[in-house]
Amino acid sequence: MLKTQDAEVANAIDNELRRQQDGLEMIPSENYTSKAVLEALGSVMTNKYSEGYPGKRYYGGNEFIDVVERLAIERAKKLFGAEHVNVQPYSGSPANMEIYFALLKFGDKVMGLNLAHGGHLTHGHPVNFSGKAYNFVQYGVDKETEQLDYEAIRELAIKEKPKLIISGYTAYPRTIDFKKFSEIAEEVGAISMVDMSHIAGLIAGGVHPSPFPFTDVVMTTTHKTLRGPRGAMILCKEKYAQQIDKAVFPGMQGGPHDNNTAAKAVAFGEALKPEFKTYAQQIVKNSKTLAKELQKYGFRLVSGGTDNHLILVDLQNKKVTGKEAEAALDKARITLNKNMVPFDPRSPFDPSGIRLGTPAITSRGMKEEEMKQIGAFMNDAINNFKDEQKLKSIGDEVTKLTNKFPIYV
Repeated sequence: MLKTQDAEVANAIDNELRRQQDGLEMIPSENYTSKAVLEALGSVMTNKYSEGYPGKRYYGGNEFIDVVERLAIERAKKLFGAEHVNVQPYSGSPANMEIYFALLKFGDKVMGLNLAHGGHLTHGHPVNFSGKAYNFVQYGVDKETEQLDYEAIRELAIKEKPKLIISGYTAYPRTIDFKKFSEIAEEVGAISMVDMSHIAGLIAGGVHPSPFPFTDVVMTTTHKTLRGPRGAMILCKEKYAQQIDKAVFPGMQGGPHDNNTAAKAVAFGEALKPEFKTYAQQIVKNSKTLAKELQKYGFRLVSGGTDNHLILVDLQNKKVTGKEAEAALDKARITLNKNMVPFDPRSPFDPSGIRLGTPAITSRGMKEEEMKQIGAFMNDAINNFKDEQKLKSIGDEVTKLTNKFPIYV
């Protein structure tokens, strides 16, 4: 139908599928949903308006919408052991805004990790709404270890007395001690918040410590390692449930995207199956294997390695910038992103590092042996980042590998 009705859009979609199939998607926030998730996402659920919550809607005809939203909520509760879940947030950044809106007053003091050290824009960067509406105090990683220093964070919290403390990051390759953050927050009378967007699938799969039951409020996107549709949800202690729900609707959103809610329900159901734990374990095995391979080729990894799905590479010793490396790898059909490293002397537009991860390639069925090949491809491409012919040749080899691992059979 699409090919006959709109050939231009159909062609772009076909080309994107080919690009994904022929290359290695290694941006750590990207993944492949199942066909079942795609089917729910493209369903008639997109035709409905359903302001409100299950059993209490402002529009009629929502009996089946209520079914899928209740399924998504109950499955998320079971998956993470949460007391209350709101599955309506459109995406991660709006969900973080909704948490702030629910629990803070404009101008309140909040602690978050500095963007250049692995935090997210919505964790208080001055160009973002969060940094403009709230008084953010930024903590960083230790200069020597490039890891979180919990005692330094505690001392800063005691000094600043924030109302909310955020942990959970976008470019931090190590395990996070959520219990320690919760204890620091309790000591200074702050609300503890976790943004587990990147590692939600690892937590669900039992390969990263959970922020539950001690954290007050948790946000996660539903894609990334969780392998669902683009969207988000907020999980919290029951005492914050009413504030969170009111902040989402009617506070900051109108009608939820019901097709997305249905897709979330499907993804949560998949994550409850035993094979999802195997998948999460393999993500970490692949990440550790690839990290060791890169180190063998002389790449310097921020913090010396990884505990999760993500690897942050400092390219300063390779005499190539993050921007140059990203462009070269793109030509070699390896997709990742340029990224700042802690204490980076360069700008965010042309930083010293690259950020990569293993969720998507693990979803394709790749394992440790493939990680060794990928490490060699990356080393070859970065060492020849100005050689167009060489990069094309590497890209052809990449496609030979990816053809053995079709995304959708």
